[in-house]
Amino acid sequence: MTWTLAARAEKMNPSAIREILKVTERPNVISLAGGLPSPKTFPVTEFAAACAEVLATDGQGALQYAASEGYAPLRRAVADMLPWDVSPEQVLITTGSQQGLDLIAKVLIDPGSKVLVETPTYLGALQAFSPMEPRAVSVASDTEGVLADDLAEKAKDARFIYLLPNFQNPTGRTMSEARRAAVSAAAQAAGLPIIEDNPYGELWFDQAPPLPLTARNPEGCIYLGSFSKVLAPGLRLGFLVAPKALYPKLLQAKQAVDLHTPIFTQRMVATVMQGGFLDQHVPKIRALYKAQRDAMVSALQREMKGLDVEFNVPQGGMFLWLRMPEGIDATALLAQAVERNVAFVPGAPFYAGEPDARTLRLSFVTASEAQIATAIAALAETVREALAQRTAARVHQQLAAAA
Repeated sequence: MTWTLAARAEKMNPSAIREILKVTERPNVISLAGGLPSPKTFPVTEFAAACAEVLATDGQGALQYAASEGYAPLRRAVADMLPWDVSPEQVLITTGSQQGLDLIAKVLIDPGSKVLVETPTYLGALQAFSPMEPRAVSVASDTEGVLADDLAEKAKDARFIYLLPNFQNPTGRTMSEARRAAVSAAAQAAGLPIIEDNPYGELWFDQAPPLPLTARNPEGCIYLGSFSKVLAPGLRLGFLVAPKALYPKLLQAKQAVDLHTPIFTQRMVATVMQGGFLDQHVPKIRALYKAQRDAMVSALQREMKGLDVEFNVPQGGMFLWLRMPEGIDATALLAQAVERNVAFVPGAPFYAGEPDARTLRLSFVTASEAQIATAIAALAETVREALAQRTAARVHQQLAAAA
C-alpha cells in the first residue's frame, strides 16, 4: 500500500526540541533544554480536592460532551483576570495555547500568505503556521523585541505579526513600555493585526511587565494565554481572546478539530481558581524561578569568564539566551555537550530567516541550583574544548599550506 501525502504534510517537520528531549532521557544528563515547568509548582493536593468536588457535585455533567466555546464559569474567570474590558463571549477555551496557534493559522493563513514574526521566534508557532504554507518574514529585533520601523516597512500585505512581548521564548527578553507603544502604533497605522502570545506573563520576578499589546487595541489583536505555566502543562488548557467579529470562525475551526476541550479538566481548573488561588500560588512559582535564574546567571558569570560568551539576564519566565564565541556552531556543540552530560537547545530552529548559528537557549526552571552549577561548568568546558579544536584545526591548515 502506498500512501500519498498531502502537500502540507510534506512541510511538517519534527520539533527540534522534542527530538533533543529524547537524547536527554539518557541517565546522568542534566537537561537545560526543555521548556517544562518545574513539577515542584504543580498543586497536586488542590487538584485532588477539586477532582473529588467536581465528581461529587456534577459527575455526569463533567464526563459528558460540552460546549465548544468552553465552560462558562472558566470563560468568565479568564475574562475577569485580564487587564482590559473583555466579555466572556470573546473567550475561547483551547486544548493548550498551542491549539490556539493552530486555529489562527487555519482561519487567517492561505498558501503564500505573508506573516511576520520576531527574530528569533517561538518554534512551536512556526510549526503551527507551516502546514498552511505561509511565507514567514522575520522582523528585525533587539533586546526589547521587534523594531517598530522595520515592522512598518514589512507590514504591507502581511496577514498578521506574531509576538511574545513578555519573557519571550526563546530569548527571555521583554518588550518595554515605549517599544509596546511604538509597535502598537505602527501596527495600527498599517492595519496589521497582532497575535499576542503570553504564556509567561505572570512569571515576573521583581516587576510586572507593561500592559499587553491587546489592551491598547483589542479589535486589532488576538490574545493567547495558558494555564500550563501557572498550574500544570498536563492539563492541556489554554485560551484565546478574539474580537467578536472574528470569534465565530475560530470557534468553527475548533469544532472541526476536537469538538471541545475536555470539560472535566475545565471544571477542575475553575474549581481550583476559586477564592483567588492563583494570587497565592503564582508568587511561589516566581520565587522559585527567580532563585534558579540567579543560580544560572552566577554560574555563567563564573564559568564562562574569558570565553567571549554573551548572555542576557531575563526578568521573568523560564529561559536565558546565549551567544557563543565566533566560529562555534551551537548545533554541532550539542553533541559534545551531551557527552559531558548537559543538554541545551540550539538557537537555529527558532529563526524564520537566516539563523544565528552561535545562539542557544537554556531553561533554568527544572534543574536544581546544584544541577545548574554542574551543568554550566560542563557547558563551559565543552566550549573551551570546541575552541581548542578550532584553534588546532586552524594551525594544521596553516602548516599544511606552508608545507
